[in-house]
Amino acid sequence: MSKFGKHLHVLDAGPAPLEEKEEKMKFRKKDWWKYLVSLFLLAVYLFPFYIIINVSLKAFGDTSSRIAFPSDIYWNNYQNVIQTGEIFTGIKNCLIITVFVLLLEIIVGCMASYGLARNQSKFNEVVRSVIMSFMMITPLTILVGVYSTMSNIHATSTYWGMVLVLSAFGLPLVIFLYTNFISSIPVALDEAASIDGAGLMQTFFMIILPQLKTITVTVIILQGVGVWNEYTYSYYFLQKTSMRTITLVIKTFFSAVSNDYGAAAATAVIGMLPLIIVYLCLQKYFIQGQVDGAIKG
Repeated sequence: MSKFGKHLHVLDAGPAPLEEKEEKMKFRKKDWWKYLVSLFLLAVYLFPFYIIINVSLKAFGDTSSRIAFPSDIYWNNYQNVIQTGEIFTGIKNCLIITVFVLLLEIIVGCMASYGLARNQSKFNEVVRSVIMSFMMITPLTILVGVYSTMSNIHATSTYWGMVLVLSAFGLPLVIFLYTNFISSIPVALDEAASIDGAGLMQTFFMIILPQLKTITVTVIILQGVGVWNEYTYSYYFLQKTSMRTITLVIKTFFSAVSNDYGAAAATAVIGMLPLIIVYLCLQKYFIQGQVDGAIKG
């Protein structure tokens, strides 16, 4: 190739990256409305956080609008909540109940789902349908019956009683998620493990369980948030002061005489921090689990 040809080749190749960049810019300009909608949704979701943080920084006698930022920041709400120590009792109780509920749901849920997903029989279809039907039952509608039963076996104001009840309500959804995910895993992996001499339990723990990481994180976040924020059953079951959860601690600031919104908001803000930290640590796996669930489901 001549020198002229080489130079011409270089000149022809030069504008290509610039053209690609212009095409990308045009694509972004066309999608301006998507960014506008995203900003609007972001503002909608962040607005409640702004309100609760704003209220937590106002004094008890401050009657200004909840939206208006306080002229003088009042940190005593946080100071008083921390000094009483009730918030730490609530976090401890929530942590104990949430951890054990998640452990029970994950262990029982994924093992039950493995059997339902791998044994495609009419009986298993009936069992699966019955389990799914329990998702349609509102926990509040059977509160009286559950409370009467748990009271007879002295399970009120105990950790194990709350763990048992909340796990029972959460298991149908957990089994539904795990069953759909395990069904998408090729059966050939189980057969290969069986040929190599692995038993049923070895196949589950060595082959299947490691692949359930993303969906397990999804279960941890979805179910963990629900258990952490649970109020109705905690209100009736946890009657001792030492057993109060975060939601019950917040309730103590409301009475027929007066409502301390600032202290309640400060307690709620502190109570949200553990959930936010856990989500930030697991968000990558949570998003991946949502994508896998959408594709494989």
